[in-house]
Amino acid sequence: MARLALLSVSNKTGIIDLARSLVEEFDFDLISSGGTAQALKDAGLPVTKVADYTGSPEILGGRVKTLHPRIHGGILARRDVPEDITDLENNQIRPIDLVVVNLYPFEETIAKPGVTLAEAVEQIDIGGPAMLRASSKNFAHLAVLCDPAQYDEYLQELRQNNGEASLEFRQKAALKGFSHTASYDQAIASYLAEAQQYNLSGTQLQSLRYGENPHQPATWYQTGTTPTGWTAATKLQGKELSYNNLVDLEAARRIIAEFTDTPAATIIKHTNPCGTALGSTISEAYQKAFNADSTSAFGGIVALNRPIDAATASELTKTFLECVVAPSCDAEAQEILAKKSNVRVLTLADLSSGPKDTVKAIAGGFLVQTADDIVADTSQWQIVTQRQPTDSELAELLFAWKVCKHVKSNAIVITSDRTTLGVGAGQMNRVGSVKIALEQAGEKAKGAALASDGFFPFDDSVKTAAAAGITAIVQPGGSLRDKDSIKAANELGLLMVLTGVRHFLH
Repeated sequence: MARLALLSVSNKTGIIDLARSLVEEFDFDLISSGGTAQALKDAGLPVTKVADYTGSPEILGGRVKTLHPRIHGGILARRDVPEDITDLENNQIRPIDLVVVNLYPFEETIAKPGVTLAEAVEQIDIGGPAMLRASSKNFAHLAVLCDPAQYDEYLQELRQNNGEASLEFRQKAALKGFSHTASYDQAIASYLAEAQQYNLSGTQLQSLRYGENPHQPATWYQTGTTPTGWTAATKLQGKELSYNNLVDLEAARRIIAEFTDTPAATIIKHTNPCGTALGSTISEAYQKAFNADSTSAFGGIVALNRPIDAATASELTKTFLECVVAPSCDAEAQEILAKKSNVRVLTLADLSSGPKDTVKAIAGGFLVQTADDIVADTSQWQIVTQRQPTDSELAELLFAWKVCKHVKSNAIVITSDRTTLGVGAGQMNRVGSVKIALEQAGEKAKGAALASDGFFPFDDSVKTAAAAGITAIVQPGGSLRDKDSIKAANELGLLMVLTGVRHFLH
Protein backbone atom coordinates (compact mmCIF):
# COMPACT_ATOMS: atom_id res chain seq x y z
CA MET A 1 0.00 0.00 0.00
CA ALA A 2 1.21 3.50 -0.80
CA ARG A 3 2.34 5.67 2.05
CA LEU A 4 0.04 8.42 3.24
CA ALA A 5 0.86 12.11 3.69
CA LEU A 6 -1.41 14.67 5.33
CA LEU A 7 -0.93 18.23 4.04
CA SER A 8 -2.77 21.12 5.71
CA VAL A 9 -0.99 24.46 5.55
CA SER A 10 -1.86 28.13 5.97
CA ASN A 11 1.42 29.23 4.34
CA LYS A 12 1.39 27.45 0.99
CA THR A 13 4.94 28.39 -0.01
CA GLY A 14 6.55 25.36 -1.69
CA ILE A 15 3.64 23.00 -0.96
CA ILE A 16 2.89 22.20 -4.63
CA ASP A 17 6.48 21.25 -5.41
CA LEU A 18 6.69 19.13 -2.25
CA ALA A 19 3.42 17.36 -3.02
CA ARG A 20 4.43 16.67 -6.62
CA SER A 21 7.69 15.08 -5.49
CA LEU A 22 5.87 12.98 -2.88
CA VAL A 23 3.47 11.64 -5.49
CA GLU A 24 5.74 11.25 -8.50
CA GLU A 25 9.01 10.22 -6.85
CA PHE A 26 7.90 8.37 -3.75
CA ASP A 27 4.40 7.06 -4.49
CA PHE A 28 2.62 8.86 -1.62
CA ASP A 29 -1.15 9.22 -1.41
CA LEU A 30 -2.25 12.68 -0.30
CA ILE A 31 -5.04 13.77 2.01
CA SER A 32 -5.65 17.42 2.64
CA SER A 33 -8.17 19.92 3.99
CA GLY A 34 -9.73 23.18 2.92
CA GLY A 35 -7.67 25.55 0.82
CA THR A 36 -4.68 23.23 0.67
CA ALA A 37 -6.76 20.50 -0.97
CA GLN A 38 -8.06 22.98 -3.54
CA ALA A 39 -4.55 24.24 -4.29
CA LEU A 40 -3.29 20.68 -4.86
CA LYS A 41 -6.29 19.88 -7.05
CA ASP A 42 -5.77 23.04 -9.11
CA ALA A 43 -2.16 21.94 -9.67
CA GLY A 44 -3.41 18.67 -11.12
CA LEU A 45 -2.31 16.51 -8.21
CA PRO A 46 -4.40 13.59 -6.91
CA VAL A 47 -5.68 14.43 -3.44
CA THR A 48 -8.41 13.17 -1.13
CA LYS A 49 -10.17 15.74 1.01
CA VAL A 50 -9.99 15.07 4.73
CA ALA A 51 -13.78 15.17 4.92
CA ASP A 52 -14.02 12.40 2.31
CA TYR A 53 -11.32 10.36 4.05
CA THR A 54 -12.91 10.61 7.50
CA GLY A 55 -16.52 10.47 6.30
CA SER A 56 -17.22 13.52 8.46
CA PRO A 57 -17.87 16.90 6.83
CA GLU A 58 -16.12 20.07 7.94
CA ILE A 59 -18.39 21.78 10.45
CA LEU A 60 -18.71 25.00 12.41
CA GLY A 61 -17.49 27.08 9.49
CA GLY A 62 -14.26 25.08 9.24
CA ARG A 63 -13.44 25.12 12.96
CA VAL A 64 -13.61 21.31 13.00
CA LYS A 65 -11.86 19.55 10.11
CA THR A 66 -9.04 17.27 11.22
CA LEU A 67 -10.12 16.47 14.78
CA HIS A 68 -11.12 12.89 13.99
CA PRO A 69 -9.93 9.38 15.04
CA ARG A 70 -9.04 8.46 11.45
CA ILE A 71 -6.61 11.39 11.44
CA HIS A 72 -5.17 11.22 14.94
CA GLY A 73 -5.22 7.42 15.06
CA GLY A 74 -3.17 7.35 11.87
CA ILE A 75 -0.73 9.87 13.33
CA LEU A 76 -0.33 8.39 16.83
CA ALA A 77 -0.26 4.67 16.01
CA ARG A 78 2.95 2.89 17.05
CA ARG A 79 3.99 0.57 14.23
CA ASP A 80 5.82 -1.75 16.65
CA VAL A 81 2.84 -2.24 19.00
CA PRO A 82 0.55 -5.04 17.71
CA GLU A 83 -2.45 -3.70 19.60
CA ASP A 84 -2.11 -0.32 17.83
CA ILE A 85 -1.99 -2.02 14.43
CA THR A 86 -5.07 -4.06 15.32
CA ASP A 87 -6.91 -0.89 16.31
CA LEU A 88 -6.06 0.68 12.96
CA GLU A 89 -7.29 -2.37 11.05
CA ASN A 90 -10.51 -2.65 13.06
CA ASN A 91 -11.32 1.00 12.43
CA GLN A 92 -10.17 1.15 8.81
CA ILE A 93 -7.49 3.70 9.61
CA ARG A 94 -4.39 4.05 7.47
CA PRO A 95 -1.11 4.92 9.23
CA ILE A 96 0.10 8.40 8.27
CA ASP A 97 3.79 8.62 7.36
CA LEU A 98 4.14 12.38 6.89
CA VAL A 99 2.32 15.36 8.39
CA VAL A 100 2.90 18.80 6.83
CA VAL A 101 1.20 21.52 8.88
CA ASN A 102 1.72 25.19 9.57
CA LEU A 103 -0.61 27.35 11.58
CA TYR A 104 -3.09 30.17 11.09
CA PRO A 105 -1.27 33.55 11.00
CA PHE A 106 -2.19 34.67 14.52
CA GLU A 107 0.85 36.91 15.12
CA GLU A 108 0.50 38.54 11.72
CA THR A 109 -3.18 39.18 12.43
CA ILE A 110 -2.71 40.89 15.80
CA ALA A 111 0.08 43.03 14.35
CA LYS A 112 -2.41 44.72 12.02
CA PRO A 113 -3.71 48.12 13.17
CA GLY A 114 -7.25 48.07 14.48
CA VAL A 115 -7.64 44.29 14.66
CA THR A 116 -10.54 43.27 16.91
CA LEU A 117 -10.54 40.57 19.58
CA ALA A 118 -13.03 38.55 17.54
CA GLU A 119 -10.78 38.70 14.47
CA ALA A 120 -7.79 37.60 16.54
CA VAL A 121 -9.69 34.70 18.12
CA GLU A 122 -10.67 33.33 14.71
CA GLN A 123 -6.97 33.07 13.87
CA ILE A 124 -6.29 30.78 16.83
CA ASP A 125 -5.56 27.42 15.21
CA ILE A 126 -6.88 24.30 16.97
CA GLY A 127 -6.52 21.38 14.60
CA GLY A 128 -3.08 22.44 13.41
CA PRO A 129 -1.37 22.46 16.83
CA ALA A 130 -3.12 19.18 17.70
CA MET A 131 -1.69 17.50 14.61
CA LEU A 132 1.73 19.05 15.15
CA ARG A 133 1.90 17.87 18.75
CA ALA A 134 0.61 14.39 17.94
CA SER A 135 3.00 13.84 15.04
CA SER A 136 5.93 15.35 16.98
CA LYS A 137 5.19 12.98 19.85
CA ASN A 138 5.25 10.00 17.48
CA PHE A 139 8.45 10.98 15.65
CA ALA A 140 9.68 7.40 16.05
CA HIS A 141 7.20 6.37 13.36
CA LEU A 142 6.58 9.37 11.10
CA ALA A 143 7.93 12.76 10.04
CA VAL A 144 6.40 16.17 10.67
CA LEU A 145 7.18 19.39 8.78
CA CYS A 146 5.98 22.80 9.97
CA ASP A 147 8.20 25.14 7.94
CA PRO A 148 8.58 25.36 4.14
CA ALA A 149 12.33 25.61 4.70
CA GLN A 150 12.26 21.92 5.76
CA TYR A 151 10.75 20.59 2.52
CA ASP A 152 13.93 20.24 0.48
CA GLU A 153 15.81 18.70 3.40
CA TYR A 154 13.06 16.11 3.85
CA LEU A 155 13.09 15.18 0.17
CA GLN A 156 16.88 14.82 0.29
CA GLU A 157 16.43 12.49 3.27
CA LEU A 158 14.11 10.30 1.20
CA ARG A 159 16.47 10.30 -1.77
CA GLN A 160 19.50 9.37 0.30
CA ASN A 161 17.85 6.75 2.52
CA ASN A 162 15.83 4.58 0.14
CA GLY A 163 12.65 6.59 0.58
CA GLU A 164 12.82 6.88 4.38
CA ALA A 165 13.59 9.85 6.62
CA SER A 166 16.22 9.04 9.22
CA LEU A 167 15.33 8.90 12.91
CA GLU A 168 17.76 11.77 13.53
CA PHE A 169 15.90 13.96 11.04
CA ARG A 170 12.50 12.99 12.44
CA GLN A 171 13.55 13.82 15.99
CA LYS A 172 14.98 17.18 14.93
CA ALA A 173 11.75 17.93 13.04
CA ALA A 174 9.70 16.96 16.12
CA LEU A 175 11.64 19.45 18.24
CA LYS A 176 10.88 22.16 15.70
CA GLY A 177 7.21 21.17 15.82
CA PHE A 178 7.02 21.46 19.60
CA SER A 179 8.95 24.76 19.53
CA HIS A 180 6.53 26.09 16.93
CA THR A 181 3.43 25.25 18.95
CA ALA A 182 5.01 26.58 22.16
CA SER A 183 5.82 29.93 20.51
CA TYR A 184 2.34 30.05 18.98
CA ASP A 185 0.60 29.40 22.29
CA GLN A 186 2.70 31.99 24.09
CA ALA A 187 1.83 34.61 21.48
CA ILE A 188 -1.86 33.90 22.11
CA ALA A 189 -1.43 33.93 25.89
CA SER A 190 0.46 37.23 25.77
CA TYR A 191 -2.21 38.81 23.62
CA LEU A 192 -5.07 37.69 25.85
CA ALA A 193 -3.31 38.30 29.15
CA GLU A 194 -2.22 41.84 28.28
CA ALA A 195 -0.67 43.27 31.48
CA GLN A 196 -1.53 40.28 33.68
CA GLN A 197 1.06 37.91 32.25
CA TYR A 198 4.13 38.46 30.10
CA ASN A 199 5.39 35.53 28.06
CA LEU A 200 8.77 35.57 26.39
CA SER A 201 9.82 32.78 24.07
CA GLY A 202 12.22 32.28 21.22
CA THR A 203 13.63 29.69 18.88
CA GLN A 204 17.37 29.06 19.07
CA LEU A 205 18.99 30.67 16.06
CA GLN A 206 22.58 29.83 16.90
CA SER A 207 25.01 29.26 19.73
CA LEU A 208 27.46 32.14 20.07
CA ARG A 209 31.15 31.66 20.82
CA TYR A 210 30.57 33.18 24.25
CA GLY A 211 28.77 36.04 25.94
CA GLU A 212 30.22 39.31 27.21
CA ASN A 213 33.26 37.35 28.41
CA PRO A 214 34.78 34.01 27.36
CA HIS A 215 33.57 32.21 30.50
CA GLN A 216 29.90 33.06 29.76
CA PRO A 217 28.01 30.73 27.36
CA ALA A 218 25.54 32.58 25.12
CA THR A 219 22.81 31.78 22.60
CA TRP A 220 20.95 33.89 20.04
CA TYR A 221 17.19 33.32 19.90
CA GLN A 222 14.63 34.47 17.34
CA THR A 223 11.25 35.68 18.56
CA GLY A 224 8.19 34.95 16.46
CA THR A 225 7.98 32.71 13.44
CA THR A 226 8.93 35.32 10.84
CA PRO A 227 12.51 36.68 10.88
CA THR A 228 12.60 40.37 11.80
CA GLY A 229 15.27 42.79 12.95
CA TRP A 230 18.73 41.28 13.14
CA THR A 231 17.43 37.79 12.31
CA ALA A 232 16.36 39.24 8.95
CA ALA A 233 19.71 40.92 8.26
CA THR A 234 22.03 39.65 5.53
CA LYS A 235 25.70 39.19 6.38
CA LEU A 236 27.70 39.95 3.25
CA GLN A 237 31.09 39.06 4.70
CA GLY A 238 33.11 38.61 7.86
CA LYS A 239 33.30 36.36 10.88
CA GLU A 240 30.31 35.12 12.84
CA LEU A 241 28.56 37.73 14.95
CA SER A 242 29.39 37.67 18.65
CA TYR A 243 27.19 38.48 21.65
CA ASN A 244 28.87 41.88 22.06
CA ASN A 245 28.58 42.58 18.32
CA LEU A 246 24.83 42.06 18.44
CA VAL A 247 24.37 44.19 21.56
CA ASP A 248 26.39 47.02 20.00
CA LEU A 249 24.63 46.66 16.65
CA GLU A 250 21.28 47.11 18.38
CA ALA A 251 22.59 50.23 20.17
CA ALA A 252 23.76 51.56 16.79
CA ARG A 253 20.40 50.76 15.18
CA ARG A 254 18.54 52.69 17.88
CA ILE A 255 20.62 55.81 17.27
CA ILE A 256 20.51 55.68 13.47
CA ALA A 257 16.72 55.18 13.62
CA GLU A 258 16.48 58.74 14.98
CA PHE A 259 17.64 60.15 11.65
CA THR A 260 15.70 59.50 8.44
CA ASP A 261 15.72 62.72 6.40
CA THR A 262 19.47 63.28 6.22
CA PRO A 263 22.45 60.95 5.68
CA ALA A 264 23.65 59.89 9.14
CA ALA A 265 26.40 57.74 10.59
CA THR A 266 27.17 56.54 14.09
CA ILE A 267 30.10 54.63 15.55
CA ILE A 268 29.48 52.61 18.71
CA LYS A 269 31.86 51.35 21.40
CA HIS A 270 30.45 49.41 24.35
CA THR A 271 26.88 50.53 23.45
CA ASN A 272 27.79 54.25 23.60
CA PRO A 273 28.33 56.46 20.55
CA CYS A 274 31.88 57.72 20.22
CA GLY A 275 30.92 59.61 17.07
CA THR A 276 27.61 60.49 15.42
CA ALA A 277 27.12 62.93 12.57
CA LEU A 278 24.91 64.12 9.74
CA GLY A 279 26.24 64.99 6.30
CA SER A 280 25.24 65.92 2.78
CA THR A 281 26.34 62.42 1.71
CA ILE A 282 26.73 59.20 3.66
CA SER A 283 30.47 59.32 3.07
CA GLU A 284 30.66 62.80 4.58
CA ALA A 285 28.51 61.73 7.53
CA TYR A 286 30.81 58.77 8.24
CA GLN A 287 33.99 60.86 7.97
CA LYS A 288 32.58 63.43 10.39
CA ALA A 289 31.53 60.71 12.84
CA PHE A 290 34.95 59.05 12.60
CA ASN A 291 36.85 62.31 13.10
CA ALA A 292 34.73 63.11 16.16
CA ASP A 293 36.76 60.52 18.11
CA SER A 294 39.06 58.57 15.80
CA THR A 295 40.84 56.93 18.74
CA SER A 296 37.67 55.36 20.12
CA ALA A 297 36.41 54.51 16.63
CA PHE A 298 39.12 51.83 16.31
CA GLY A 299 37.33 48.47 16.60
CA GLY A 300 33.94 50.16 16.54
CA ILE A 301 30.49 49.25 15.23
CA VAL A 302 29.27 51.48 12.39
CA ALA A 303 25.65 52.07 11.39
CA LEU A 304 24.69 54.08 8.31
CA ASN A 305 21.19 55.14 7.29
CA ARG A 306 21.98 55.17 3.57
CA PRO A 307 23.35 52.47 1.22
CA ILE A 308 27.11 51.96 1.25
CA ASP A 309 28.65 53.38 -1.91
CA ALA A 310 32.22 53.13 -3.17
CA ALA A 311 33.34 56.39 -1.55
CA THR A 312 32.04 55.33 1.87
CA ALA A 313 33.45 51.81 1.51
CA SER A 314 36.90 53.28 0.83
CA GLU A 315 36.69 55.32 4.04
CA LEU A 316 35.49 52.31 6.03
CA THR A 317 38.55 50.28 5.03
CA LYS A 318 40.97 52.88 6.44
CA THR A 319 40.60 51.66 10.04
CA PHE A 320 39.85 48.46 11.90
CA LEU A 321 36.12 48.01 12.45
CA GLU A 322 34.19 45.12 13.96
CA CYS A 323 30.88 45.56 12.11
CA VAL A 324 29.21 47.79 9.56
CA VAL A 325 25.47 47.83 8.91
CA ALA A 326 23.52 49.78 6.31
CA PRO A 327 20.22 49.39 4.41
CA SER A 328 22.14 48.02 1.41
CA CYS A 329 25.57 47.93 -0.22
CA ASP A 330 26.27 48.36 -3.92
CA ALA A 331 28.46 45.96 -5.90
CA GLU A 332 31.47 48.27 -6.16
CA ALA A 333 31.37 48.95 -2.42
CA GLN A 334 31.22 45.20 -1.70
CA GLU A 335 34.32 44.66 -3.81
CA ILE A 336 36.18 47.36 -1.88
CA LEU A 337 35.06 46.05 1.52
CA ALA A 338 36.09 42.51 0.59
CA LYS A 339 39.70 43.63 0.98
CA LYS A 340 38.94 43.77 4.73
CA SER A 341 37.55 40.25 4.89
CA ASN A 342 37.32 40.11 8.69
CA VAL A 343 34.99 43.08 9.06
CA ARG A 344 31.40 41.94 9.39
CA VAL A 345 29.28 43.76 6.81
CA LEU A 346 25.53 43.47 7.19
CA THR A 347 22.56 44.86 5.32
CA LEU A 348 19.24 45.44 7.06
CA ALA A 349 16.63 47.17 4.94
CA ASP A 350 14.56 48.28 7.94
CA LEU A 351 16.82 49.89 10.51
CA SER A 352 13.99 51.86 12.11
CA SER A 353 11.85 49.07 13.57
CA GLY A 354 12.80 47.74 16.99
CA PRO A 355 11.26 45.89 19.93
CA LYS A 356 8.23 47.49 21.54
CA ASP A 357 9.41 46.43 25.01
CA THR A 358 12.72 46.12 26.81
CA VAL A 359 13.25 43.25 29.26
CA LYS A 360 15.83 42.98 32.05
CA ALA A 361 16.34 39.90 34.19
CA ILE A 362 16.60 40.36 37.96
CA ALA A 363 16.81 37.82 40.76
CA GLY A 364 13.44 36.11 41.01
CA GLY A 365 11.94 37.58 37.86
CA PHE A 366 12.31 40.21 35.20
CA LEU A 367 11.30 43.79 34.45
CA VAL A 368 9.44 44.93 31.35
CA GLN A 369 9.05 48.47 30.09
CA THR A 370 7.94 50.01 26.83
CA ALA A 371 10.76 51.09 24.56
CA ASP A 372 11.91 54.71 24.81
CA ASP A 373 10.70 55.51 21.31
CA ILE A 374 9.04 58.86 21.96
CA VAL A 375 9.67 61.25 19.07
CA ALA A 376 11.18 64.61 20.02
CA ASP A 377 8.83 67.51 19.28
CA THR A 378 10.53 70.89 19.45
CA SER A 379 7.14 72.65 19.42
CA GLN A 380 6.67 71.29 22.95
CA TRP A 381 10.05 72.54 24.19
CA GLN A 382 10.16 75.49 26.58
CA ILE A 383 12.70 78.27 26.00
CA VAL A 384 13.44 79.47 29.52
CA THR A 385 16.22 82.00 28.96
CA GLN A 386 16.16 85.56 27.70
CA ARG A 387 18.12 84.56 24.63
CA GLN A 388 15.97 82.94 21.95
CA PRO A 389 17.28 80.25 19.59
CA THR A 390 17.90 80.71 15.89
CA ASP A 391 16.59 77.98 13.58
CA SER A 392 20.13 76.64 13.28
CA GLU A 393 20.61 76.53 17.06
CA LEU A 394 17.31 74.73 17.53
CA ALA A 395 18.29 72.15 14.91
CA GLU A 396 21.65 71.65 16.63
CA LEU A 397 20.00 71.17 20.01
CA LEU A 398 17.59 68.65 18.48
CA PHE A 399 20.52 66.68 17.04
CA ALA A 400 22.34 66.71 20.38
CA TRP A 401 19.16 65.67 22.21
CA LYS A 402 18.53 62.72 19.87
CA VAL A 403 22.06 61.41 20.39
CA CYS A 404 22.03 61.99 24.16
CA LYS A 405 18.92 59.82 24.43
CA HIS A 406 21.07 56.79 23.52
CA VAL A 407 24.05 57.44 25.82
CA LYS A 408 24.28 55.63 29.15
CA SER A 409 23.23 57.80 32.10
CA ASN A 410 24.42 60.14 33.40
CA ALA A 411 24.77 61.38 29.83
CA ILE A 412 26.18 64.61 28.41
CA VAL A 413 26.65 65.19 24.67
CA ILE A 414 28.36 68.20 23.08
CA THR A 415 27.80 68.86 19.37
CA SER A 416 28.46 71.35 16.60
CA ASP A 417 27.67 71.23 12.88
CA ARG A 418 25.46 68.15 13.58
CA THR A 419 28.50 66.25 14.81
CA THR A 420 29.35 64.97 18.28
CA LEU A 421 32.40 66.63 19.80
CA GLY A 422 32.35 65.16 23.28
CA VAL A 423 30.40 62.40 25.01
CA GLY A 424 30.28 61.90 28.76
CA ALA A 425 28.65 58.56 29.49
CA GLY A 426 27.67 56.50 32.51
CA GLN A 427 29.20 58.60 35.25
CA MET A 428 27.99 58.45 38.84
CA ASN A 429 27.34 62.22 38.86
CA ARG A 430 26.41 64.68 36.13
CA VAL A 431 29.33 66.99 36.86
CA GLY A 432 31.70 64.15 36.01
CA SER A 433 29.96 63.53 32.68
CA VAL A 434 30.13 67.25 31.85
CA LYS A 435 33.85 67.37 32.54
CA ILE A 436 34.56 64.28 30.40
CA ALA A 437 32.51 65.61 27.47
CA LEU A 438 34.14 69.07 27.67
CA GLU A 439 37.62 67.61 27.92
CA GLN A 440 36.99 65.51 24.83
CA ALA A 441 35.56 68.46 22.90
CA GLY A 442 38.46 70.74 23.88
CA GLU A 443 38.64 74.04 22.02
CA LYS A 444 35.82 72.92 19.71
CA ALA A 445 33.41 73.42 22.63
CA LYS A 446 33.44 77.16 21.93
CA GLY A 447 30.08 77.98 20.35
CA ALA A 448 28.83 74.39 20.68
CA ALA A 449 25.59 72.93 22.06
CA LEU A 450 25.25 70.66 25.09
CA ALA A 451 22.54 68.10 25.83
CA SER A 452 21.88 66.43 29.18
CA ASP A 453 19.63 63.36 29.51
CA GLY A 454 18.53 64.44 33.00
CA PHE A 455 18.04 67.75 34.79
CA PHE A 456 20.84 69.71 36.43
CA PRO A 457 20.38 69.47 40.23
CA PHE A 458 22.65 72.51 40.70
CA ASP A 459 23.93 75.35 38.54
CA ASP A 460 27.56 74.19 38.69
CA SER A 461 27.41 72.25 35.41
CA VAL A 462 25.91 75.26 33.62
CA LYS A 463 28.76 77.46 34.82
CA THR A 464 31.36 74.85 33.86
CA ALA A 465 29.85 74.52 30.38
CA ALA A 466 29.75 78.30 29.87
CA ALA A 467 33.38 78.64 30.95
CA ALA A 468 34.35 76.15 28.22
CA GLY A 469 32.49 78.14 25.57
CA ILE A 470 29.15 76.28 25.34
CA THR A 471 26.43 78.67 24.13
CA ALA A 472 23.26 76.52 24.14
CA ILE A 473 21.92 73.82 26.45
CA VAL A 474 19.02 71.39 26.14
CA GLN A 475 17.88 69.43 29.18
CA PRO A 476 14.63 67.95 30.57
CA GLY A 477 14.15 70.35 33.47
CA GLY A 478 12.19 69.31 36.53
CA SER A 479 14.72 70.03 39.25
CA LEU A 480 13.70 71.95 42.37
CA ARG A 481 16.63 74.20 41.49
CA ASP A 482 15.79 74.76 37.83
CA LYS A 483 15.57 78.49 38.57
CA ASP A 484 19.22 78.50 39.68
CA SER A 485 20.37 76.90 36.41
CA ILE A 486 18.19 79.26 34.37
CA LYS A 487 19.52 82.27 36.30
CA ALA A 488 23.09 81.18 35.66
CA ALA A 489 22.36 80.72 31.97
CA ASN A 490 20.89 84.21 31.72
CA GLU A 491 23.79 85.79 33.57
CA LEU A 492 26.26 84.03 31.28
CA GLY A 493 24.37 84.76 28.06
CA LEU A 494 23.47 81.13 27.32
CA LEU A 495 20.42 79.76 25.59
CA MET A 496 18.60 77.07 27.59
CA VAL A 497 15.73 74.87 26.43
CA LEU A 498 13.71 72.46 28.60
CA THR A 499 12.17 69.45 26.86
CA GLY A 500 9.97 68.17 29.68
CA VAL A 501 11.10 64.63 28.80
CA ARG A 502 13.86 62.64 30.50
CA HIS A 503 15.92 59.98 28.72
CA PHE A 504 17.73 57.91 31.35
CA LEU A 505 19.37 54.80 29.93
CA HIS A 506 20.58 52.14 32.36
